Amino acid sequence: MSVTSRYKFMPVALAAAALPCLPALAADSGGRLEETVVTATYRPTALTDVAGSVTVLGEALIEERAARHLQDILNAAPNVTFAAGSSRSRFIQVRGIGDLEQYYDPKFYPSVGLMLDSLELGDSANAGMLVDVAQVEVLRGPQGTRFGSSAHAGMVQIRSNRPGDEFEGEISGGVGDYDSYHAGLVLSGPLGEALRGRLAVQQNASDGYTRNDRLRRDDVNELDEFTARARLVYEPVDSASYEFSALYFDADNGYDAWSLDNNRHTQTDQPGEDDQETLAATLAGNWELGADLRLSASLSRIDSDLAQGYDADWVSDRLCAETPCSGGNDTASEMFERDRQRTIFDLRLLGGGELDAGDSRYVVGVYANDGEEDLDYAYPSIWYGDYALTSDYETQRLALYGEFEYALSDNLSVLVGARAERFEDDYTDSNGFASDNSDDLFNAELSLRYSIGQYSSVYATVARGNKPGGVNTTASATEPFMSPQFQEFIRGKLNFDAEELTSKEIGLRTRQLDGRANLSIALFHTDRANAQLENWMWDADSGLWVGFLDSTGDAQSYGVELESSLVVNAHLELFANLGWLETEVERIETFDLDLNEFVTRTNRDQAKSPAYQYHVGARFALIEHLSGRLELEGQDDTFFGYYHDGELDGYDLVNGSLTWARDALAVTLWGRNLTDEDYAVHGLYFAVDPRDDFGAWANRTYEQLGEPRTWGVDVSYAF
Repeated sequence: MSVTSRYKFMPVALAAAALPCLPALAADSGGRLEETVVTATYRPTALTDVAGSVTVLGEALIEERAARHLQDILNAAPNVTFAAGSSRSRFIQVRGIGDLEQYYDPKFYPSVGLMLDSLELGDSANAGMLVDVAQVEVLRGPQGTRFGSSAHAGMVQIRSNRPGDEFEGEISGGVGDYDSYHAGLVLSGPLGEALRGRLAVQQNASDGYTRNDRLRRDDVNELDEFTARARLVYEPVDSASYEFSALYFDADNGYDAWSLDNNRHTQTDQPGEDDQETLAATLAGNWELGADLRLSASLSRIDSDLAQGYDADWVSDRLCAETPCSGGNDTASEMFERDRQRTIFDLRLLGGGELDAGDSRYVVGVYANDGEEDLDYAYPSIWYGDYALTSDYETQRLALYGEFEYALSDNLSVLVGARAERFEDDYTDSNGFASDNSDDLFNAELSLRYSIGQYSSVYATVARGNKPGGVNTTASATEPFMSPQFQEFIRGKLNFDAEELTSKEIGLRTRQLDGRANLSIALFHTDRANAQLENWMWDADSGLWVGFLDSTGDAQSYGVELESSLVVNAHLELFANLGWLETEVERIETFDLDLNEFVTRTNRDQAKSPAYQYHVGARFALIEHLSGRLELEGQDDTFFGYYHDGELDGYDLVNGSLTWARDALAVTLWGRNLTDEDYAVHGLYFAVDPRDDFGAWANRTYEQLGEPRTWGVDVSYAF
């Protein structure tokens, strides 16, 4: 159901009722908001000094929302959305730009990058678990100087807690509805005179929110996830430090998320899976070479095995026996097994320190990335035969980058950055198709920042991002088997060009009322030349679904992001994050499923680009040791593809929690989507329902539903 307007005033009303309460909630004894430091830059930087639109999602949000995975908090950041397409929502869009799903074409790199500390998780985003995490940083706009094409539209960095000088630990656990539970342990402290370590482990499980009526099971969309992270920091002398970090993630999740009736009841006889096993390690070093001169290096390796499969026809023989079906049951299933490896080396020299008038600082670096993905694809089907494919996809990236910042005065500084990158890839498959591609990419940034006193600043930034082009391997390999009209259409789209993204942005950040109020506002405009847009077409005569990236058109977007927080007094904090976005794809050719013909769409909204998003609420104190959080979040309707006019409805969600904390013990009662609204995290548009009574094989929108109303109790004990 939809949330009526009265709910939008609930956070304020509840917060006002808490005003006379006794316990203090503020971040420090002075009732001020803590200063936020961004680490997804070359140097740790106060948020007020960053020349770009950044959202920092802190520990309070993670703990009070009982967030286990990145998907549980990302919608608190304005103009950031995600699409599921698996057991987790792992495809991120920033300002309407980003991947929507992955079929069996290898992705070059997601448009929105994902980092865990200094490790590039990238396309292994199911491992984005929020275990022992200090904060999540969301950087909007191209981050090409620092990350190249890995952060074409933005970057999300998960920053875990570092080991400290004192021994400490935490035991945590919790239970909730849908047979969910989690249990974790954190240990941290000194291991020797110059060595510190930290270990965090967690098991997270749930039966999921789907009932399979055919199999009479409630666990076909289950979550079963184990995470272990370790960090060692060695500082033998003041001028050198070394760090080793390791990640192990193992998920045996179900994937039975699509229903013929767009509800949480499925009819499949072959419920799917969404498994991932990831092992990664990073070795990094920092050396002080002299006054204001530092060298840093990191070497990382990540290896992920992913297996995803699902019932491709969504039905069973039993259903078609009970309800007449046109054509019966195909019993088809679709399975993807991927083995991904990536090795990355990054070396940089940093010079300069604090900036006063006439001072400068710089960064010069070299980056190398070697990756490989092996795919085993299978589609056993009664109607189409047992189709199988194996492929090998290799990529190499080599980049030189640099950044120079100069203080024109005590208040005004200018920054210039550039990154030149060579991208090469090779693809071969068992159909005998092979391709190789190379691109020379250039990313750049120019920004000005002006300080207004100690706590406010304004900035203006122009940034250019570049994403490599390539070959649409699926379309190229299947082109000889297409019908003549589809062959003619696709021949001009077998390759896609490198995308160029230019972003212009101005912004303001300020801390007022003696540090009790924060306000950030950013206005941006983005041009995408050769916009790489995901497109699909259905060749009914040949029985082929063909997906491809189409770069024959341009796109643009503009909008506003506003973030604010206010400590009213020691017992009450209010917050509001708002995003407004207008997008336009100037021209795209596609095969319209409903018209059954090729059409040209003009001035179309980008997919997954809601016109507005919001996240508002309050943190408040009740009685002694008891505090609470109440928040409302939502977004507008949005298209989810270009080959149809289907839309995903907007939604409004209410979340809340109560926390009792005394000394080292904390107990949190939490609830998400308290009004139990049905909303979609992904959509498909096609004809899959064979039942005659329901209009057999009629095109319609199918939705992968997000989390229903859930609740639970979490307990943690720190020592």
